[in-house]
Parts: sequence; structure tokens; C-alpha cells
Amino acid sequence: MTKKIVVTGIGATSPLGGTAHDSWKALLAGESGISTLHQDWVAALDLPVTFAGQAKVRAEEVLERVEYKRLDPSSQFALISAREAWADAGSPDVDPARVGVDYSTGIGGLWTLLDAWDTLKEKGPRRVLPMTIPMLMPNAAAAAISMSIPSRAFARTDVSACASSTEAISNAYDHLQQGLADVVIAGGTEAVIHPLPIAAFAAMQALSKRNDDPATASRPFDVTRDGFVLGEGAGTIVLETEEHALARGARIYAELAGGAVTSDSYHITAPDPEGNAAARAMKAAIAQAGAEPSDVVHVNAHATSTPVGDVAEYRSLLRVFGDHLPNIAVSATKAATGHLLGGTGALEAIFTILALHERTAPPTINVTEQDPEIVLDVVTSPRSLGDGPLLALSNSFGFGGHNAVAAFRSYH
Repeated sequence: MTKKIVVTGIGATSPLGGTAHDSWKALLAGESGISTLHQDWVAALDLPVTFAGQAKVRAEEVLERVEYKRLDPSSQFALISAREAWADAGSPDVDPARVGVDYSTGIGGLWTLLDAWDTLKEKGPRRVLPMTIPMLMPNAAAAAISMSIPSRAFARTDVSACASSTEAISNAYDHLQQGLADVVIAGGTEAVIHPLPIAAFAAMQALSKRNDDPATASRPFDVTRDGFVLGEGAGTIVLETEEHALARGARIYAELAGGAVTSDSYHITAPDPEGNAAARAMKAAIAQAGAEPSDVVHVNAHATSTPVGDVAEYRSLLRVFGDHLPNIAVSATKAATGHLLGGTGALEAIFTILALHERTAPPTINVTEQDPEIVLDVVTSPRSLGDGPLLALSNSFGFGGHNAVAAFRSYH
């Protein structure tokens, strides 16, 4: 028997705000979280890209000093967002053996790894911190959450590039259906605004180079888009069976109606230009929701603002929705947040959940001239999604050909 899985808590720290609701409020207001980087290393290394989506609230302003010092920035963001989500869910009194963690990252503890390498080269092996390995390992965020919010059912980590956190949410759906837990904390994190990834992404011609106007650099679906903008932060949702949520009197934001994962098996960085596997993921998520493509009213698109990626996603959407596509309100929220890599799907899932909860599609900023090859109804100012049952998708696609899609349904 299929169980209904519901969202009872949300938490985020992002370039738009230090909480989920602050991020949502700034998103609706059309704000940009992208700004110039003022760190000394930007000029010292003559980086070709000098801006990014930095977290609006720094982790050291939220965490205790001992926590801050013993966690990589990626785990710091994860812990902040998870604690917010857990409190938002009412800090449920649940047997820890029935609480699980499905968390993710695309890269992991990069700052810890590269700082330790610099220390080794400059000061020798005896100066390398003993906590280096526990801080840099990709599962560190899941472990930190599991220990902070006692979660003993499991603490799993997904690493699937930019599809990571949507895959984690899809896995959480499966784990709840399988009865492995009553409550699952799911999401993702990333903290790689560091000179090496900036230089590497720039060398791939993947980043926007609008150094003179960072706030308008991320331009999904716009004819002048020239690459994505790197962002950082984390998003976390609390999921549980409807039966469990109702029994404890929880507030319910939305239903997680389905999730699906596919692979392009095409290229290590470029998406399949025809969007075949991405389309299969969307169809599978819709089917798992017991719905039809014509039921979908809103899509939070992956839409990174790259010339190739945005077109490929449009083609995948057209494969799924056909004549119904003009009826779907499409939002591309990376225009405001930048691309959080492994954390992006979780943040966008939260925006999708709140879009359903408040029946309002968020705007896509910076679209001044929509690409004529991308025939979508792109939302450019907050828009009502109307009454009645609503079904929405949140899409995430990553290097390696990873595709992950989550389907959410309005609740009452």
C-alpha cells in the first residue's frame, strides 16, 4: 500500500536569506543574492570571474564557536538549515531509531581539503589538523545532522553533482514508503566559493563573466545568457508519513507525491541535447504521483543560465508536456540565488513547496529578452497558481548525466 508522504518542516540558508522564509520573501521581492567577491584571493590570483552567490548570513553568526571550528563550511550550512527545518516541524518527539537522514553534496568539504593541503606544503605534516578527514568527507554533513538531531535509523549521503539533493529527496520518499523510518530529514549543501572551483568552472566556459553587473549575471532562458553563477548554502526538508504527521498534529506544507532518477549516459558535462532521460525522470515522477502530465501547473526548472543546458531542458519539457506546456508556469530561481550545485535541488524544492503552500509561483529575474528557441511561460513576477489541487515539479540535472525530479502536490 502506497503511503502519503508530507512535508512538515523547511529550513535553508542561501544567498537570499538566512532562513527558508527569509529566502522565499526575498525571492518573491525579485531580489538578487549575487554580489562581487571582496576576498583578497580574487585579485591576488587574477580570477576571471569575480562574483558569486554568497550566503546572506554567515555560519559563524549562527553556530557556536566549537561547532563552527569543527565543521567544514558545507556541514555548517547543512546543520543550520537542518536545525531550522526540525524546529519548523515542531521538534517532533520521535524515537531516534525511527528518524533517518538522506542528505547530499556535490563536492563536499573542499575548503577543508585545500586548506589542509596548503598547510602540509607550507608548514609540514605535524601542523595538519587531526579533524581534517572527518571535516572533508562527503558524508560529514549527514553525520553532523544525525548527531545533532538524534537520527539512528540511517544517515545516508548522495553525491550526484547538481542532482544530488533532489536525488536525496527522492530516496527519502522511497525510504519512508519502505517503512525504514517514520521521519526523514532530507536535503543538500554546498560551500565551494573558492578560487579553485571558480578557476576550473571558468576554464570550462561554464560561468558567466558579467563581472561589471553581478546581480544580472544569471539569466535563465534569456537570449544573452552566458553561463551559470556559483552559489552556496543548504536546504533541508522534514518528511514523514501523513499518518505520523496527523497523529502528532503537525502543520503540513505540501505532499511529496513522487520522485525519480535517471541517467543520460551521454557526456560527462554536457546534457543530452534532446533531453530524453530528463524527460523520462519527469514522466516517472508524475506517474509515481498517480497523475498525468496535464495535471502539472508549475515547474521549478533546473535552468542554470547556460546556452546549452537551458535549451536541453526546454526540449525535455516539451517531450513530457507537449501541447500542455504553455499552461505551465515555469520559474527559474537560480537567477536570484546562483547555482548551489549539490544544494540547489533542496533549496528549489523548498521554493516549490512554498509555491504550492502559498499558491504563488516565484519570479525569474533578469529575463529581458526570452530566447525564441525556448517557448515557455516563464514567470517574471509573482503569479497566482489558482485554486484546487496543484501539482508541481522541481528539476535537477548534473554533470555525469544525472537527472532527478521531485513531484509535489498541494495539501488542502
